[in-house]
Amino acid sequence: MQAEFEPIGVVRSPRKQLGDDFWGAVEAEIVLGERFSENAFAGIGDFSHVEVIFLLHRIDPGKVEMGARHPRERKDWPLVGIFAQRGATRPNRIGLSRAAIVAREGRVLRVRGLDAIDGTPVLDIKPWMEEFAPIGATRQPAWATELMQNYYKE
Repeated sequence: MQAEFEPIGVVRSPRKQLGDDFWGAVEAEIVLGERFSENAFAGIGDFSHVEVIFLLHRIDPGKVEMGARHPRERKDWPLVGIFAQRGATRPNRIGLSRAAIVAREGRVLRVRGLDAIDGTPVLDIKPWMEEFAPIGATRQPAWATELMQNYYKE
């Protein structure tokens, strides 16, 4: 089975390089491609957040992880499978992030906290709805909490 996707737009961000932390204050724009009218964003301003699905286009396909690794290559964290972490070296190089909506102007959606660098191809945008949050209590290992402690800090 083969799948092909055509990006719907591109990220314009002050962040030009990949990085692990401090995405919280980053304001970026998602610019829809020419084939979309600005009506594609009609009603988006009624939501506080969006989920953005994007291609991790700067990840070398030769560095994609197919098994397990130490997150951020830290040996003091456990060896875990690529599907038990959110690292960028994923098999299909697909990123998923939630971002706060700041403003919308025509075919441009300005967001805060999107962990995608300038030039990132956007595959889809979905409004965040509370009903898509996990039902019941959530849990995660201590290493994941430690890994994320500065991720969305300003």
